[in-house]
Amino acid sequence: MATIGVQAMMLKESFADIGPFETLRKVADIGYRAVEVSQIPMDRENVAELERSRGELGIEFAALSAQLDGEAGATPYPLASDVERAAEDCRRLGTDMLRIGMLPMSELRSEARVVDYAKRVEKAAQALADHGVTLYYHNHHVDFARMGGRYVMDILAEEAPSIGLEVDVHWVQRGGLDPVRTLQKYAGRTAMVHLKDYRIGALSKEGIAAYESGDSAAFQSHFKDVVQFAEVGEGNLDFAAIVPAAIDAGARYLLVEQDLLYGRTVFEALTTSHDNLVALGFGDLF
Repeated sequence: MATIGVQAMMLKESFADIGPFETLRKVADIGYRAVEVSQIPMDRENVAELERSRGELGIEFAALSAQLDGEAGATPYPLASDVERAAEDCRRLGTDMLRIGMLPMSELRSEARVVDYAKRVEKAAQALADHGVTLYYHNHHVDFARMGGRYVMDILAEEAPSIGLEVDVHWVQRGGLDPVRTLQKYAGRTAMVHLKDYRIGALSKEGIAAYESGDSAAFQSHFKDVVQFAEVGEGNLDFAAIVPAAIDAGARYLLVEQDLLYGRTVFEALTTSHDNLVALGFGDLF
Protein backbone atom coordinates (compact mmCIF):
# COMPACT_ATOMS: atom_id res chain seq x y z
CA MET A 1 0.00 0.00 0.00
CA ALA A 2 1.25 3.48 -0.86
CA THR A 3 1.88 6.12 1.81
CA ILE A 4 1.05 9.81 1.49
CA GLY A 5 3.82 12.07 2.75
CA VAL A 6 5.46 15.47 2.26
CA GLN A 7 8.17 16.73 -0.08
CA ALA A 8 10.47 18.60 2.30
CA MET A 9 11.38 21.34 -0.16
CA MET A 10 8.31 23.02 1.34
CA LEU A 11 9.87 22.88 4.78
CA LYS A 12 13.34 24.30 4.13
CA GLU A 13 12.64 27.64 5.84
CA SER A 14 11.22 25.88 8.90
CA PHE A 15 14.19 23.50 8.96
CA ALA A 16 16.51 26.52 9.03
CA ASP A 17 14.40 28.29 11.67
CA ILE A 18 13.56 25.58 14.22
CA GLY A 19 15.48 22.56 12.95
CA PRO A 20 14.44 19.28 11.33
CA PHE A 21 13.14 17.56 14.46
CA GLU A 22 10.74 20.31 15.56
CA THR A 23 9.64 20.87 11.97
CA LEU A 24 8.84 17.21 11.50
CA ARG A 25 7.00 17.17 14.83
CA LYS A 26 4.63 19.77 13.33
CA VAL A 27 4.30 17.69 10.15
CA ALA A 28 3.48 14.60 12.21
CA ASP A 29 0.89 16.55 14.21
CA ILE A 30 -0.96 17.30 10.96
CA GLY A 31 -1.04 13.60 10.16
CA TYR A 32 1.88 12.94 7.82
CA ARG A 33 4.37 10.20 8.63
CA ALA A 34 6.50 10.11 5.48
CA VAL A 35 8.92 12.72 4.13
CA GLU A 36 11.11 13.06 1.06
CA VAL A 37 14.23 15.03 2.00
CA SER A 38 15.21 17.87 -0.32
CA GLN A 39 16.97 21.24 -0.22
CA ILE A 40 18.41 21.04 3.29
CA PRO A 41 22.12 20.63 4.10
CA MET A 42 22.81 16.96 4.78
CA ASP A 43 25.45 17.78 7.36
CA ARG A 44 26.11 15.77 10.51
CA GLU A 45 23.72 17.81 12.68
CA ASN A 46 20.76 17.68 10.29
CA VAL A 47 21.18 13.99 9.53
CA ALA A 48 21.25 13.30 13.27
CA GLU A 49 17.99 15.24 13.75
CA LEU A 50 16.38 13.39 10.86
CA GLU A 51 17.46 10.10 12.42
CA ARG A 52 16.00 11.23 15.75
CA SER A 53 12.73 12.07 13.99
CA ARG A 54 12.61 8.56 12.62
CA GLY A 55 13.10 7.03 16.03
CA GLU A 56 10.99 9.34 18.21
CA LEU A 57 8.28 10.58 15.83
CA GLY A 58 7.93 7.54 13.60
CA ILE A 59 8.81 9.54 10.48
CA GLU A 60 9.51 7.37 7.45
CA PHE A 61 11.91 8.75 4.85
CA ALA A 62 10.75 8.06 1.32
CA ALA A 63 13.94 9.21 -0.39
CA LEU A 64 16.90 11.55 -0.17
CA SER A 65 18.01 13.90 -2.95
CA ALA A 66 21.03 13.67 -5.24
CA GLN A 67 22.74 15.33 -8.19
CA LEU A 68 25.43 14.06 -10.54
CA ASP A 69 28.17 16.63 -10.10
CA GLY A 70 29.61 18.72 -7.30
CA GLU A 71 32.25 18.56 -4.61
CA ALA A 72 32.24 15.79 -2.01
CA GLY A 73 30.15 16.77 1.00
CA ALA A 74 27.77 18.97 -1.00
CA THR A 75 23.97 18.89 -0.92
CA PRO A 76 22.30 17.28 -2.82
CA TYR A 77 24.68 14.32 -2.76
CA PRO A 78 27.05 14.61 -5.78
CA LEU A 79 27.06 11.06 -7.09
CA ALA A 80 30.18 11.46 -9.20
CA SER A 81 32.18 11.78 -5.96
CA ASP A 82 29.95 10.86 -3.00
CA VAL A 83 28.16 7.57 -3.65
CA GLU A 84 29.34 6.02 -0.39
CA ARG A 85 28.16 8.95 1.78
CA ALA A 86 24.81 9.01 0.00
CA ALA A 87 24.32 5.28 0.44
CA GLU A 88 25.36 5.41 4.10
CA ASP A 89 22.87 8.20 4.89
CA CYS A 90 20.17 6.23 3.07
CA ARG A 91 20.88 3.24 5.30
CA ARG A 92 20.95 5.43 8.39
CA LEU A 93 17.56 6.95 7.56
CA GLY A 94 15.97 3.71 6.41
CA THR A 95 15.44 4.40 2.72
CA ASP A 96 16.61 2.61 -0.39
CA MET A 97 15.80 5.47 -2.79
CA LEU A 98 17.65 8.55 -3.98
CA ARG A 99 16.14 11.00 -6.43
CA ILE A 100 17.47 13.61 -8.84
CA GLY A 101 15.13 16.60 -8.78
CA MET A 102 16.07 18.10 -12.15
CA LEU A 103 18.75 17.82 -14.78
CA PRO A 104 20.93 20.93 -15.12
CA MET A 105 19.28 23.28 -17.63
CA SER A 106 22.58 23.50 -19.53
CA GLU A 107 22.05 19.87 -20.57
CA LEU A 108 19.00 20.90 -22.60
CA ARG A 109 21.14 22.48 -25.32
CA SER A 110 20.81 19.42 -27.54
CA GLU A 111 19.65 15.83 -27.77
CA ALA A 112 23.28 14.70 -27.62
CA ARG A 113 23.79 16.53 -24.31
CA VAL A 114 20.68 14.90 -22.83
CA VAL A 115 21.83 11.46 -24.01
CA ASP A 116 25.27 12.01 -22.50
CA TYR A 117 23.70 13.15 -19.22
CA ALA A 118 21.47 10.06 -19.20
CA LYS A 119 24.47 7.77 -19.69
CA ARG A 120 26.20 9.40 -16.71
CA VAL A 121 23.00 8.96 -14.69
CA GLU A 122 23.02 5.28 -15.63
CA LYS A 123 26.60 4.93 -14.39
CA ALA A 124 25.63 6.52 -11.06
CA ALA A 125 22.55 4.31 -10.79
CA GLN A 126 24.65 1.20 -11.26
CA ALA A 127 27.12 2.35 -8.59
CA LEU A 128 24.24 2.96 -6.16
CA ALA A 129 22.70 -0.42 -6.96
CA ASP A 130 25.85 -2.04 -5.57
CA HIS A 131 24.87 -0.45 -2.24
CA GLY A 132 21.22 -1.52 -2.45
CA VAL A 133 19.96 1.95 -3.40
CA THR A 134 17.86 2.79 -6.48
CA LEU A 135 18.16 6.13 -8.26
CA TYR A 136 15.04 7.99 -9.49
CA TYR A 137 14.45 11.00 -11.75
CA HIS A 138 11.81 13.68 -11.04
CA ASN A 139 10.24 15.48 -13.98
CA HIS A 140 9.37 19.10 -14.68
CA HIS A 141 7.52 20.49 -17.69
CA VAL A 142 10.78 20.90 -19.63
CA ASP A 143 11.17 17.12 -19.55
CA PHE A 144 8.32 16.93 -22.05
CA ALA A 145 10.14 18.96 -24.69
CA ARG A 146 10.77 16.87 -27.80
CA MET A 147 14.31 16.23 -29.00
CA GLY A 148 14.90 13.93 -31.95
CA GLY A 149 11.29 12.79 -31.80
CA ARG A 150 11.45 11.80 -28.11
CA TYR A 151 10.46 13.57 -24.94
CA VAL A 152 13.47 14.45 -22.77
CA MET A 153 11.82 12.26 -20.10
CA ASP A 154 11.87 9.29 -22.47
CA ILE A 155 15.47 9.88 -23.51
CA LEU A 156 16.44 9.68 -19.83
CA ALA A 157 14.27 6.61 -19.24
CA GLU A 158 15.57 4.79 -22.29
CA GLU A 159 19.24 5.72 -22.04
CA ALA A 160 19.39 5.14 -18.27
CA PRO A 161 17.46 1.86 -17.88
CA SER A 162 18.56 1.35 -14.26
CA ILE A 163 16.74 4.42 -12.95
CA GLY A 164 13.19 4.67 -11.71
CA LEU A 165 10.86 7.62 -12.20
CA GLU A 166 9.25 10.10 -9.85
CA VAL A 167 6.22 11.58 -11.63
CA ASP A 168 5.14 15.10 -10.65
CA VAL A 169 1.54 15.45 -11.80
CA HIS A 170 1.53 19.26 -11.74
CA TRP A 171 4.50 19.47 -14.09
CA VAL A 172 2.98 16.76 -16.29
CA GLN A 173 -0.13 18.94 -16.63
CA ARG A 174 1.92 22.06 -17.24
CA GLY A 175 3.88 20.13 -19.86
CA GLY A 176 0.65 19.53 -21.77
CA LEU A 177 0.11 15.86 -20.89
CA ASP A 178 -2.57 14.05 -18.94
CA PRO A 179 -1.40 12.93 -15.46
CA VAL A 180 -3.40 9.68 -15.39
CA ARG A 181 -2.29 8.57 -18.84
CA THR A 182 1.31 9.51 -17.99
CA LEU A 183 1.20 7.42 -14.83
CA GLN A 184 -0.16 4.54 -16.88
CA LYS A 185 2.64 4.98 -19.42
CA TYR A 186 5.33 4.73 -16.74
CA ALA A 187 3.61 2.02 -14.68
CA GLY A 188 6.03 -0.42 -13.12
CA ARG A 189 8.81 2.12 -13.08
CA THR A 190 7.28 4.79 -10.86
CA ALA A 191 7.91 4.42 -7.13
CA MET A 192 7.16 8.02 -6.13
CA VAL A 193 4.57 10.55 -7.28
CA HIS A 194 4.35 14.23 -6.37
CA LEU A 195 0.82 15.34 -5.53
CA LYS A 196 0.84 18.99 -6.51
CA ASP A 197 -2.29 20.74 -7.70
CA TYR A 198 -2.69 23.07 -10.68
CA ARG A 199 -4.88 26.12 -10.28
CA ILE A 200 -5.88 28.96 -12.58
CA GLY A 201 -5.92 32.05 -10.41
CA ALA A 202 -7.77 35.30 -10.99
CA LEU A 203 -6.24 37.81 -13.38
CA SER A 204 -4.69 40.61 -11.29
CA LYS A 205 -6.10 44.12 -11.19
CA GLU A 206 -2.90 45.29 -12.84
CA GLY A 207 -3.41 42.77 -15.65
CA ILE A 208 -7.00 43.92 -16.22
CA ALA A 209 -5.88 47.55 -16.21
CA ALA A 210 -3.15 46.77 -18.77
CA TYR A 211 -5.73 45.05 -20.97
CA GLU A 212 -8.10 47.98 -20.75
CA SER A 213 -5.34 50.46 -21.53
CA GLY A 214 -4.21 48.49 -24.57
CA ASP A 215 -0.76 47.67 -23.12
CA SER A 216 -0.49 44.23 -24.71
CA ALA A 217 3.01 43.39 -23.42
CA ALA A 218 2.11 44.20 -19.81
CA PHE A 219 -1.17 42.32 -20.12
CA GLN A 220 0.55 39.20 -21.47
CA SER A 221 3.03 39.18 -18.57
CA HIS A 222 0.11 39.10 -16.11
CA PHE A 223 -1.96 36.73 -18.25
CA LYS A 224 0.66 33.96 -18.24
CA ASP A 225 1.03 34.18 -14.45
CA VAL A 226 -2.52 33.03 -13.71
CA VAL A 227 -1.24 29.42 -13.60
CA GLN A 228 -0.57 28.72 -9.92
CA PHE A 229 0.48 25.94 -7.60
CA ALA A 230 -2.27 24.94 -5.20
CA GLU A 231 -3.00 22.86 -2.14
CA VAL A 232 -4.10 19.37 -3.18
CA GLY A 233 -7.82 19.51 -3.88
CA GLU A 234 -7.88 23.29 -4.29
CA GLY A 235 -7.00 23.30 -7.98
CA ASN A 236 -8.16 21.60 -11.17
CA LEU A 237 -6.38 18.24 -11.10
CA ASP A 238 -8.54 15.14 -10.64
CA PHE A 239 -6.93 13.54 -7.60
CA ALA A 240 -9.82 11.10 -7.22
CA ALA A 241 -8.46 9.52 -10.42
CA ILE A 242 -4.76 10.41 -10.00
CA VAL A 243 -4.20 8.73 -6.63
CA PRO A 244 -5.58 5.32 -7.72
CA ALA A 245 -3.62 5.60 -10.99
CA ALA A 246 -0.45 6.28 -9.01
CA ILE A 247 -1.06 3.25 -6.82
CA ASP A 248 -1.78 1.10 -9.88
CA ALA A 249 1.49 2.33 -11.41
CA GLY A 250 3.36 0.93 -8.41
CA ALA A 251 4.00 4.08 -6.40
CA ARG A 252 5.22 3.48 -2.86
CA TYR A 253 4.99 7.12 -1.82
CA LEU A 254 2.66 9.94 -2.83
CA LEU A 255 4.29 13.19 -1.75
CA VAL A 256 2.39 16.44 -1.25
CA GLU A 257 4.27 19.45 -2.60
CA GLN A 258 3.45 23.09 -3.29
CA ASP A 259 6.15 25.33 -4.76
CA LEU A 260 4.50 28.68 -3.90
CA LEU A 261 2.10 29.37 -1.04
CA TYR A 262 0.68 32.82 -1.95
CA GLY A 263 0.67 34.17 1.60
CA ARG A 264 -0.25 31.01 3.51
CA THR A 265 2.09 29.26 5.91
CA VAL A 266 3.50 25.90 4.93
CA PHE A 267 1.65 24.20 7.78
CA GLU A 268 -1.67 25.76 6.75
CA ALA A 269 -1.13 24.54 3.21
CA LEU A 270 -0.16 21.04 4.32
CA THR A 271 -3.20 20.86 6.58
CA THR A 272 -5.52 21.79 3.70
CA SER A 273 -3.94 19.18 1.42
CA HIS A 274 -4.17 16.54 4.13
CA ASP A 275 -7.82 17.29 4.91
CA ASN A 276 -8.80 17.33 1.23
CA LEU A 277 -7.14 13.98 0.59
CA VAL A 278 -8.92 12.51 3.61
CA ALA A 279 -12.22 13.90 2.30
CA LEU A 280 -11.53 12.20 -1.03
CA GLY A 281 -11.34 8.88 0.79
CA PHE A 282 -7.57 8.46 1.05
CA GLY A 283 -7.23 8.76 4.84
CA ASP A 284 -5.97 5.18 5.10
CA LEU A 285 -2.85 6.17 3.11
CA PHE A 286 -1.50 8.45 5.85
